[in-house]
Amino acid sequence: MDLPSRAARFAALGDPVRLALVDDLAASDRSPAELGERHGLASNLLAHHLGVLERAGLIERARSAGDGRRRYLRLRLEALPDLGIGVTVPAGPVLFVCTHNSARSQMAAAVWSQRFAVEAWSAGTHPAASVHPGAIAAAGRVGLDLSGARPQGMAEVPEAPALVVTVCDRAHEEVGGDPSWWHWSIPDPVEDPSPDAFDAALARVTARIDGLRTDGLRTDGLSERTER
Repeated sequence: MDLPSRAARFAALGDPVRLALVDDLAASDRSPAELGERHGLASNLLAHHLGVLERAGLIERARSAGDGRRRYLRLRLEALPDLGIGVTVPAGPVLFVCTHNSARSQMAAAVWSQRFAVEAWSAGTHPAASVHPGAIAAAGRVGLDLSGARPQGMAEVPEAPALVVTVCDRAHEEVGGDPSWWHWSIPDPVEDPSPDAFDAALARVTARIDGLRTDGLRTDGLSERTER
């Protein structure tokens, strides 16, 4: 990155409000309304801060796959190395939620279980009959086995998780009202059931997981991975 671009990013993060917004987005994609409410910001002031972060290349906007009128703000993960931005993961089991529990949430739980020495579950708000073959194939290409996975509803989760992460806009908008939950806005590969779509969804989930601060959760076999 050239020097002016680096300077612009550090300048954008030099304001306490903008740094707080970025810290929030490190955990969860959020709509502007959610961010404004969480940080007590009027819409015009929020728009100003978001504009600064967007021009610095730190955040981007994506249309909701559920309510098309809604936009989600998310960090551009590739812009963050060495800036010391991240979020600490609560200790305990993690639950990943999407609508059908047939692809994104299954892949996320598999990656989490591979990375960390804590349990990871997945569930759907309206679970499908089976895991999508495209998800099984994509997982297999990176050494993850979903062949025995089965979709389940949220009521079937064995105990209360320490963290809930919705990985589907529709699921988030349906049940994601708890402010302690995180949301990662991952496009649904089932809508474009090509191998590339499933690979892209898995790569995005993996990037979110690998970007977390996870001291004490890493398994011995993967301890050489970079942590922030």
